[in-house]
Formats: sequence, C-alpha cells, structure tokens
Amino acid sequence: MECTRPSDVCDRTCKQLRHLKGHQCVHTGEHPYCCDVCNKTFRDTNSLKVHQGVHSGEHPRRCDVCNKTFSDRGYLKVHQRVHTGEHPYCCNVCNKTFSDRGNLKVHQRLHTGEHPYRCDVCNKTFKQQQHLKVHEHVHTGERPYSCDVCNKTFKQKPHLKVHQRVHTGEHPFHCDVCSKTFKLLQHLKVHQRVHTVECPYRCDVCNKTFNQLEHLKVHQRVHTGERPYRCDVCNKTFRVTFSLNVLLRAHTGGRPHRCDVCNKTFRLLKDLNIHQLVHTGERPYCCDVCKKTFKRLDVLKVHHRVHTGERPYRCDVCSKTFSHKCVLKRHILSCCKQQS
Repeated sequence: MECTRPSDVCDRTCKQLRHLKGHQCVHTGEHPYCCDVCNKTFRDTNSLKVHQGVHSGEHPRRCDVCNKTFSDRGYLKVHQRVHTGEHPYCCNVCNKTFSDRGNLKVHQRLHTGEHPYRCDVCNKTFKQQQHLKVHEHVHTGERPYSCDVCNKTFKQKPHLKVHQRVHTGEHPFHCDVCSKTFKLLQHLKVHQRVHTVECPYRCDVCNKTFNQLEHLKVHQRVHTGERPYRCDVCNKTFRVTFSLNVLLRAHTGGRPHRCDVCNKTFRLLKDLNIHQLVHTGERPYCCDVCKKTFKRLDVLKVHHRVHTGERPYRCDVCSKTFSHKCVLKRHILSCCKQQS
C-alpha cells in the first residue's frame, strides 16, 4: 500500500511523492516547468502538457456523444457531465450543485465574501481571475479582441462574439411563445415580459410600472423635469438620447436607414421596418376578437377600441370623448369656433 505523505504547511495529504511536490508549489509559488514555445511556466508536468496542446492543436480526447475534442482527459470528463446531467460538487451552505469543482469554488466566494484577486494599480479586488484580467484593460487601454470583418476591437471576448452577430445575422435566442429571435439573452428576457405582462419596476410617484429599469429611469424625468441631453445646434433639450439623435438628423438631413428593395431612406429604423411591409405584404398584428390584421401595432391598439368602447381622448371644453386623437383635434377646432 502506498504511504500518505503530509504537507507541513496545510496538512493536505498525497498518496504519491510527485503529487506532494506538485502541491507544495502552491505555497512556494514555484513554476518549474516551462513551455519552450511561449515561455509560460507551470507547477506540474501535466499542466504543461495540456498547455502545449494550444500550440500543437492536438486534441486527442473525443466525446463519444457529440464528437467534441479536448486536449486533456479531465476537461473531457467535465464536458461529459453536460450530457449526463451529473453535478457531483455541492455547496455546503446553500446546496447548489455544480459539474465542475472550479465553479463550486468560485460560487462559495458568494458566501465567504472572498475576493482573492487584486488589481496592482487601483487595489480593486475580484472573485475570479478572469474578471481581474478584464478589469486590467481599463488601465492599459488594451483591446485584444478584434473583429475579422470590420476590425473593431473589444476588451472582452464575449463582447466580440455578440458584435459578430451584426455581420452573421445570428439571433440564437428564441422566444418560445411568438418565435421572435434575439442577439442577446437579456433582450429575450425583456421581450418575454410582453407575454407575461410582468412589469417589476414601479414609479414611486405615480405607481406606473415598467418592464425595464431603464424605462423607469427615463419616465422619472417626467416628474423631475430633467432633460440631460442637449442639441449643440439649437440648444433644445431632451429626456432621452434617442430623441436627440432624431433631431440631429433633422439638422444634418441624415437618413441612415435604406430599403434594399426601392432604396427609399428613413431617419428611423422603425419607419424602415414599417415601410418594408409594403413590399412583403405582411400584416403581422392580428386582432384577437375579429381577426382583422394590421401592419402596425399602434394601429391595432386603436382598432381594439372598436371592441372595448374605450374613448381615451376628452375635449376640455365640452367633455365629449373620442377614440381617436385626430378626431379630437378636428372636434376642438369646431368647438372653439362655436364658443367664439
């Protein structure tokens, strides 16, 4: 039977001497094994071998379910849990389970508050080493990830992946209610509130609710009177940047959105989308009462008043109500003439 050799620093035990020597490098900081290609150093030979696969492109381990390949048997084992659903590592605080020991260690820092990775420049601390590496780009200005189509650069690889969907047209996130697709998961989550009528953000002044925090913040400017966005040409101010951008196009004549069928141009993307229905004949909005279809959602909403009897527009002079704003405006003109 192999003997157990204790470490004199942390009492960890190892069955083999080579395992103990490798473990002691954790305490000494020693990295005795060096890659002869890029000079990166490692605590043990196994880590070095796995790393060398980056240069050689060798992935000798293959998943027998999906044929994905890996440079190391350990990575393959972790991957296979995607197919088996196995989560062998359990948090002893909240019982959440994980397929990988490293993910469990990171999770446990939520409970301990541990932030072991510190920025040498500003002393900000992080739970994960990759978060520190991303943060360091703030100080260095480094943007190491470049789009191979338009050469735009990014600090983080996930940001590059999202950007590349602009070129590929990929919308990987799919609504299971209406089949609408999205580039970003958070956009799908916001959209799904349309179907659930979930509006978790409430204005503490008028109790109006919103499905996005950003929409609530913009709405609150109605109460505060804040208009933080100013036009450099005419000094007009706005509550949202979108309205400012529309005005700037009025000054510059900019119409950046072009129909690829008839080349007609538009200031707003939504106007282009509505226009394109002329060519496709599509009427995507359907009344759930009479099944009449419409090209625009706002027109469908007005049509619904035929069934509900809603008349939201009121004349301040005679208190008569109307279902359409344009009808109210015509009425006001005649009502004012009669009053005069």
